Amino acid sequence: MARAEKLYKDYFLEYASYVIRDRAIPDLLDGFKPVQRRILHTMISIDDGRFNKVAGVVGECMKYHPHGDSSIYGALVNIENDGLFIEGQGNYGNILTGDSAAAARYIECRLKPFAKKVLYSPEITEYVDSYDGRNKEPVVFQAKVPVVAITGTSGIAVGMSTKILPHNILEVLECQKKALRGEEFEIYPDFPTGGMVDVSEYDDGKGRVTVRAKFNTSDPKKLIIEELPYEVTSSSLIESIKKADAGGQLKIASINDYTAEKANIEICWQRNVYSEDMVDLLYATTDCQKKISVNPLVIVDGLPKVVGISEQIKFHADHLVETLRKELNIEMGHLRDKLRARTLERIFIEERIYKRIESKESAEAVEKAVVTGFKPFMSEIGDILPTHDDVERLLKIPIRRISLFDIEKNREEIRQIEADIALCQHRLDNIIDYAEDFITELEGMFDPSIYGRKSEIGQIEHKSAKEVAVRNMDVRYDPETGYLGTNVKTGDSLLKISTYDRIFYMKNNGEYRVTTITDKIFIGKEGIFDIDYGEKEVVAKKIFTMIYRDKVGDRKLWMIKRFQISAFSVDKTYITVPEKAKIKKICLYPSAIIHVKYKEGMKYRVLEEDFRFADFKILKSSSGQGNQLTTKELEKLVIKQTKDTKTSLEAEPTLFD
Repeated sequence: MARAEKLYKDYFLEYASYVIRDRAIPDLLDGFKPVQRRILHTMISIDDGRFNKVAGVVGECMKYHPHGDSSIYGALVNIENDGLFIEGQGNYGNILTGDSAAAARYIECRLKPFAKKVLYSPEITEYVDSYDGRNKEPVVFQAKVPVVAITGTSGIAVGMSTKILPHNILEVLECQKKALRGEEFEIYPDFPTGGMVDVSEYDDGKGRVTVRAKFNTSDPKKLIIEELPYEVTSSSLIESIKKADAGGQLKIASINDYTAEKANIEICWQRNVYSEDMVDLLYATTDCQKKISVNPLVIVDGLPKVVGISEQIKFHADHLVETLRKELNIEMGHLRDKLRARTLERIFIEERIYKRIESKESAEAVEKAVVTGFKPFMSEIGDILPTHDDVERLLKIPIRRISLFDIEKNREEIRQIEADIALCQHRLDNIIDYAEDFITELEGMFDPSIYGRKSEIGQIEHKSAKEVAVRNMDVRYDPETGYLGTNVKTGDSLLKISTYDRIFYMKNNGEYRVTTITDKIFIGKEGIFDIDYGEKEVVAKKIFTMIYRDKVGDRKLWMIKRFQISAFSVDKTYITVPEKAKIKKICLYPSAIIHVKYKEGMKYRVLEEDFRFADFKILKSSSGQGNQLTTKELEKLVIKQTKDTKTSLEAEPTLFD
């Protein structure tokens, strides 16, 4: 059993590691997942400047990728839609509408110059055997720009996931320049679909953003959606709008999608509904606004690590310098080899060293004669005698070339090579400036009118659907039938609500309830004393004063109860007075005087008396015990509202008896 558990654990860890590194999480160095890297490696290897059928590229890539053609085709289409590395010809789908690309046999692609310039460095790239051992593929490209910060990515692995938003290519390159100079910078996402983005919680790619669509509300009866939020298509957006409309949150007459190269969704409103009034509702109830949480997880030195966007750019600024230095040193070596070869060739022909081999009978003697012939010219060839390879190359020069050898042309080539060497050395001595010039050259490949920022950065006020919902539904109560609701046709309109509202109502018998209103519910024929919105802060502001008649033993008492409702459960009915008590008055005055007149003939010495609300404690719950007001029989009871402690001129009308 223990051995089985160990095997399971080992196999699971091996699988998890494979999914994390080889499928789902991009490498920081080149920003690619393996399938993307293999696609670009394939296209670099077959690149001749002409378009290739995508089906052919997919087939060629299968020599490196062991997971079938559909994953390769889908990844290639996504790379083309990014617009950086692959130029497409044909129908590659539409990121605005969500339409898929045509079949691989109908579309073509070729590599963009930008791809080779930033990815292709074969002499400093490590290559390994492909899965079947027949070919070589790169472990990782030595990318000169932070690819994943530009294109963005998402992936789900075992126990972890990555989500990196795309950024504007020109802004990223400019930030990379600042990183080279050691300057501070800020970078924020930019989306191909445009829209607005709130980056106040972005936290260098480790937090979240809020994205929203852009509207044209110039026509009060017709709203046009002109830009979409990131990862929202016109079709999915329309579905969310229709869903909100079906739920009664919107009042749409018609909706039409005219999206093609640009987003264009037209919403026409019902009567008495206007575009400006519906903007906040669209943001709150549909996919016109959404929050996106991000997590910049990448592979660094074979291990997953969270790396902020600015950290990625700084890393690639340093990596660019190192990569350019390696390339310049390699180029310098090639130029020096070329200079030596041209110098050896000139001396070999100009000084007629080839004549020395005419009488030699063995290969060893021939080589020795050639090497000996160069000894007088050691200062010109760098004090290093020709090697065996040098001699072999010289001996392969055809007689025709020797006879037509142009010394001036050779010397001009040597001067050009020396100039190239000097340029390489200058670039090495000023490597930061050279790196900046390299980035400037990259920037020149992108037209700002096409590749400029598309998303507007702004502050987005977050409102819930409940906050912006239009309260346009009448709540009616019919005391004849006892029904309350938005579909009750008789009775008076008591309140206007939205679909998100709950209501509080108290009946004349003191029962109260907070509920989500429906078309029609039966609550009884007792009548409604008070109705309001069912938010706790609204209900808790009310101070209820109840005067009721109760019987304790043989005694009939007049009771008063003052309370607030600080807590409640939804859809629960609460009773405020004893079961057999009968309420005579309910009042919402915060301060008042109760004037009572007692019945004559009962031998009462005092026939009239006043009581103040302030003399009775306000309970924090409706379930508390009331206070005795009087035991005498009443002829009349009037409540007079007061301000501070002074009696007002008006008395509250009798609500019911």
